[in-house]
Amino acid sequence: MVRTELKTDRIGGISADSRLLLLGSCFTTEIGSRLAADGYNATFNPTGNVYNPLSAARTLNNLENRRRYSASDLIEVQGLWRSLDHHTRLAAPTPDEALNRINGSMELGARALAEATHVIITFGTAYVFERNGTVVCNCHKLPAREFVRRRLDIAEITDAWQPVIDRYPDKQFIFTVSPIRHTADGLHGNQLSKATLLLAIDALRGALYFPAYETLIDELRDYEFYASDLVHPSPEAVNKVYDHFKATFL
Repeated sequence: MVRTELKTDRIGGISADSRLLLLGSCFTTEIGSRLAADGYNATFNPTGNVYNPLSAARTLNNLENRRRYSASDLIEVQGLWRSLDHHTRLAAPTPDEALNRINGSMELGARALAEATHVIITFGTAYVFERNGTVVCNCHKLPAREFVRRRLDIAEITDAWQPVIDRYPDKQFIFTVSPIRHTADGLHGNQLSKATLLLAIDALRGALYFPAYETLIDELRDYEFYASDLVHPSPEAVNKVYDHFKATFL
């Protein structure tokens, strides 16, 4: 089958001596695990998956400030103590255990950020959930009535991320958009979300863009490259994206 070929320029810059911090959606974990398996010094999603740009920026700022969480930052949901800033995998049956997991993940991420030569960010969705006026990283299946759901605009994303990039002139920032479809937003809503993310990244100064989204949507564009849920990329598709990444940066 003849396919549209995605052409990427070779940029380079990532070597065996590079230190990588990757934050973002579950797609970040797919790429990060492959980088680690190939012997690169890659720390990926130390605090868990982060899907929206504001939560990703807040996570990075908290790592920079070496924030430590306390019991007042936790909530109990279905018998587990959790933080709205962190993924469910850090939840625990007691507050002390949850804080050990959360603060341990923060220490790991803070070290990785301090040492990083490259910071790779994957945006998953422009839709956010606000609780008491604050965008949360994870809703932890709390009742929908506790949240306000809305779509970020381009300026909100750039206003959150441009100062971060500017603070780290010694680090190369690489942004990408997850090719995973957020079908809960509706197909049209998902397209609006991805378009918002793409336009925001394009407006950022001093950062690079890697076309993971375009690899799936434009080059492969066939359901054979998706998992059985028809939403997540298949391992073969992720490998194809990773091949593009290697050819571009490694």
